[in-house]
Amino acid sequence: AVVSTQSGHYGRGLYKRFDTFDLDCDGKMELDEILYWPDRMRQLVNATDEQVEQMRAACHKFFVNKGVHPENGLLRENWVESNRVFAEAERERERRGEDSMIALLSNAYYDVLDDDGDGTVDVDELKT
Repeated sequence: AVVSTQSGHYGRGLYKRFDTFDLDCDGKMELDEILYWPDRMRQLVNATDEQVEQMRAACHKFFVNKGVHPENGLLRENWVESNRVFAEAERERERRGEDSMIALLSNAYYDVLDDDGDGTVDVDELKT
């Protein structure tokens, strides 16, 4: 059966997210466009070089697992399906007791925000 990925709230939200990453609006998400965002964290929250590199590594691994080919990127028309496949792979990783790609990426970002290194992000840390 063919499932339409062009309609519905789910697809619209995913395409909006795709468009955020597709900086040159060419209909293809590429790793260099994705890796722009960890560099933005340096400006937004004064992330260190080490933190930016950790975020870049996490973004690279996450988005390659999400279907963004290192050389060829990912076409917009394949984005919704790649998210479905990724979600299934995440469930399989969980079933096997393997690390989650979502947790990998989230932890890299939280570590930047956790200024005092106590494992939590409090309101004062969010203000910086």
